[in-house]
Amino acid sequence: MVLTDDARPGLVAGTGAVPAAPAATPAHQAHPATLREPGAGPTAAHGPRIPGLDGLRAVAVVAVVAFHLAPAWVPGGFLGVDVFFVVSGFLITTLLLREVAGTSWIRLPRFWVRRARRLLPALALVLVTSIPVARLVEPDLTVGIGRQLLGAVTFSTNWVEIAAGTDYFDESQPELLRILWSLAIEEQFYLAWPVLLVLLLITVRSAAWRVRIVVACAFVSAAAMALLLMPAYGTGVDPTRVYYGTDTHAFGLLLGAAVTLRWAKAGPALWGARARVLPPLALAGLVALFLLLRGDSPLTYPLGLLAASLLALVLVQACGAARAEPTWFTAALEAPALRWVGERSYGIYLWHWPVACVVNAAVGAQPGTAWWGVGTGLTVALTVVLAAASYRWVEMPVRRLGFRGALRALLGAVRTAAVVPKAAVVVAVLALVGTGAAVTSAPGRTATELAIAAGVQAAAGQAAGQDASTPTADGAGEPAPTSRTGGAAPDRLPFGARRGAQVSAFGDSVLAAAAPAILARYPRAQVEGVVSTDWLDAERMIRTAKLEGRLRQTVLLNFGTNAGFQLEGSADAARHVLDMIGPDRRVVLVNSVGISYWVPDANKTLDQVAGGRENVAVADWHTLVDEHPGLLHADATHPNLDGVEAYTDLVEESFAALE
Repeated sequence: MVLTDDARPGLVAGTGAVPAAPAATPAHQAHPATLREPGAGPTAAHGPRIPGLDGLRAVAVVAVVAFHLAPAWVPGGFLGVDVFFVVSGFLITTLLLREVAGTSWIRLPRFWVRRARRLLPALALVLVTSIPVARLVEPDLTVGIGRQLLGAVTFSTNWVEIAAGTDYFDESQPELLRILWSLAIEEQFYLAWPVLLVLLLITVRSAAWRVRIVVACAFVSAAAMALLLMPAYGTGVDPTRVYYGTDTHAFGLLLGAAVTLRWAKAGPALWGARARVLPPLALAGLVALFLLLRGDSPLTYPLGLLAASLLALVLVQACGAARAEPTWFTAALEAPALRWVGERSYGIYLWHWPVACVVNAAVGAQPGTAWWGVGTGLTVALTVVLAAASYRWVEMPVRRLGFRGALRALLGAVRTAAVVPKAAVVVAVLALVGTGAAVTSAPGRTATELAIAAGVQAAAGQAAGQDASTPTADGAGEPAPTSRTGGAAPDRLPFGARRGAQVSAFGDSVLAAAAPAILARYPRAQVEGVVSTDWLDAERMIRTAKLEGRLRQTVLLNFGTNAGFQLEGSADAARHVLDMIGPDRRVVLVNSVGISYWVPDANKTLDQVAGGRENVAVADWHTLVDEHPGLLHADATHPNLDGVEAYTDLVEESFAALE
């Protein structure tokens, strides 16, 4: 359809649909699609650029990067994505209404081509660079890369990963292209919203009702998020479905669009004295959410996300009003550094996560250590350099010249025998070939998964091979310890020298990964390492072993990999486990490693649980990994081949300390 000055519907460019001619509209009656009233709309109220928005983008991208690099310090930094959603909904609707107000047309193909020019060059560069580099540095990072690449090129990453059952908040599963989920939601919005906006302008007469309808849709989206999570509220259930879903996470985009529609009705609000107070308070509230809100909090979905979106909405309105009513606050957001980062925020967002995955895999250090600081600094530096280079030499040429124009310019430079363009072409070809090779040769399972599977199999085989003389709970039948020469071992022989020592080991996937090394050190040990277990499961496992007479005099417990003591009642369950084991058995508890924010608190709680029990020792696996980088797989959680030996040495020393 054509939105003409008198708003008579005709033909929408690119659709080929011709509706029936409408009834004539009296001259004194405004048609529902009329947007060219004097002074109305973003075009009349603003120039081509809205001050402060680049600074707001900078704040959002810094929050997201900080969350991924240091989640313990900025646990709510993921809310920066919701700020991006509000800004995107506002800007895209502004562009569309400017086109309507200026030409009475919405040229859908032209709009989509402009979006492609904006999004595709940087995305393509990230894909063809990060995938082959990740394959060379750490093959685990390319497990499932074919699926991820499919989601990236079709802008469906969010739905592809929902179908695959991935967990956005699981730091132990570093998917290389994870962050593209939000780009997928935005691109789906870019495809659908122009069509829906045209329908809204044509079918709804009242400008006020247009705003109400869009706001209502936003709150329906937020309500859907709450309703889908309500059955599992407070149980620690994975929120990825509602976080990734376009249907449940579109409210930020829609709220941003609603602001623009409101301006089309009345122009941007002039806040007067409130402009000096509300925007700084909104930014302070947003920063507080970045620092306090956590991804595993039930309050986050949707209340926390909605609160961040509404605060971002205040900031967007302040930026919009600043052209007519400048303030010190928007002037601060226009600071050169913030504006520079904001202009490159798209590239920074795309680059930071793949770079972090590769650097972390190469460095292999735990948070808080010196090597972790080196890796974090290197990640930030590489991200900024790559985003700046992409912006200057890839993104901007395509924006200015278009795809064909940029390609012609590159080919023209190559024909002039310039070295740099020729090298760029060679590198691009190698990157494409490398990407194809990386995708086709990517492993089907991570080294962690293979190690856990091998450990489970080894433990099962060892248990099946043990004879009926397995010791009972009181230790009857336990053979006398022998020395390595075959003679009787002295009473105070170190525990590690007692190869016949009877050990009962219970734990999660970390214990499962270490099982082969434990069984090699203690061939008569019984190891029960079960994936995704926690201290609540430990109660059941210990109770069953005790009832069946399988609980030995020496016990190893390694729980806490899955949320530590975050689940309600976990600390009490751990204490109950030690009470069931009793004071007459030697018990070693292994603490946790990982980049999750809760790891330090979990280890402090474990020390408190063990405190005052003379038969219990804590094996400080966390400190050992901190002091010796390179003991973990790429997931920064499970021990690798060197790690399982170090783990077993630590367990042996801890048992010996109890004698």
